[in-house]
Amino acid sequence: MTWAVVSIIIVSTIKILMTCLPTGPVEWLIRKFEIHSKLNETDVTITIGGKNLVGEDKLQVIHYFNEATYLKQHYIYPGTEELFLHPENSNNPLVFDTKSGKKDVQLFVFRYDDRIDVVKQYKKKVIAYSLSSEPLQKSTLEVQY
Repeated sequence: MTWAVVSIIIVSTIKILMTCLPTGPVEWLIRKFEIHSKLNETDVTITIGGKNLVGEDKLQVIHYFNEATYLKQHYIYPGTEELFLHPENSNNPLVFDTKSGKKDVQLFVFRYDDRIDVVKQYKKKVIAYSLSSEPLQKSTLEVQY
């Protein structure tokens, strides 16, 4: 009889904790599984065409990237990673070198007229997704080395 009461109390406590988590753990869980994470300007190096982007241009690109709207994720079939990392019909990509926790992450940002394709590469894993950001799509950063 006592084990039934104890198990009811434990299950009730777990149920309450799962439905009423504090904000800190909820934000940690969301950040852990989000695909399009926000970038911090102090931890990011941006290159385009082999040249570093610095100053106001760098801050503006990071702001546009952080404010971009997530559209969809693309499934990458095993063996086709290179097609996403080096697409045929794109201009010079923006390359973001940053850290996500302890992992070094490289983001390749390919800009098109209707969308932005992002390829996130860390360790041996590659994730591709599309964003929408009018200012970043229309910017002319190739000229502003």
